[in-house]
Amino acid sequence: MRVLTGLLLLLAVAANAHAQANCANAADQASMSACADRAYRKSDGELNRTYQAVTARVRANRPLAEKLVSAQRAWIAYRDAECGFSSAGAEGGSVHPMVVSTCLDDLTKARTETLKGYLSCEEGDLACPVPAK
Repeated sequence: MRVLTGLLLLLAVAANAHAQANCANAADQASMSACADRAYRKSDGELNRTYQAVTARVRANRPLAEKLVSAQRAWIAYRDAECGFSSAGAEGGSVHPMVVSTCLDDLTKARTETLKGYLSCEEGDLACPVPAK
């Protein structure tokens, strides 16, 4: 059983490495869309980890934590609306999923950097809502 589990794990790692290599050479729209989606999902994972770190730092201050939740919800609504608007020219085309994923990826990376900035607040910086560590 351990051998089978090890082989399956090795196969999964190899398949993931192969998929990443294929993204560098993706030539058809389906592959490019899949790669764009994969990039977005990776960025979204990083955003979620960063958001959780910020949440942990503000948890003790309930009003501040609620403002963070409200801001994140508003950002998600903005992100979805912006990507819907910016990809409107591609609607109905095979490129549309890639355009949407690329937009989601770009905005998600930007939001992650904003949240990471909050984790680097200096003590006494009134422009930074997250308490210094």
